[in-house]
Amino acid sequence: MRAAIQHLNRDPSASMAQLADAVGISRATLHRQFSSRDELMIALARRGHDEWERVQLAAGLDAARASGDAARLEKALNALLTGLIEVADEYGFGLTDYALAVHPELSRRVEELEEREIAFYTAAQRAGLLSAQLPVRWISDAVYGLLVAVRDGLRRGDIARRDAPRLLLEMFLHGTAARRPA
Repeated sequence: MRAAIQHLNRDPSASMAQLADAVGISRATLHRQFSSRDELMIALARRGHDEWERVQLAAGLDAARASGDAARLEKALNALLTGLIEVADEYGFGLTDYALAVHPELSRRVEELEEREIAFYTAAQRAGLLSAQLPVRWISDAVYGLLVAVRDGLRRGDIARRDAPRLLLEMFLHGTAARRPA
């Protein structure tokens, strides 16, 4: 699975034959596991969603949200955003795959995961960490867009992997405006 993911990240349109070759197995062997490319892609997307949820749980979103404590929310926000970088990098092929986005089961799972983050961002707004003037879904969409930018920047070599967390957090929390001395 990892080799297939790596190949899809280099070539998102790879055929089953190309994926089998990249993995080092025969096409017949791959077809015994997955009857079609769509079936393989759905299985990989499920793994990506499981990793997304693992990051949410490890960041402690639910507990931070329930506490309402600004320090706890900030710590969870940083953990969420930095954790999502690895998910976006590893499962990046699926971030912009339309077929995966409209698959009923997968879209339901995405909605569940997004709703957890929406509730968390709302709590962060109430605590004054995030602007209350921004629609919470816009905040969620901005995170998604930044993760696509991180994925693309890493693939092109425009940013160093070690700099990705700092760049993502800086852009999300402070935008692109130059900071003026106080």
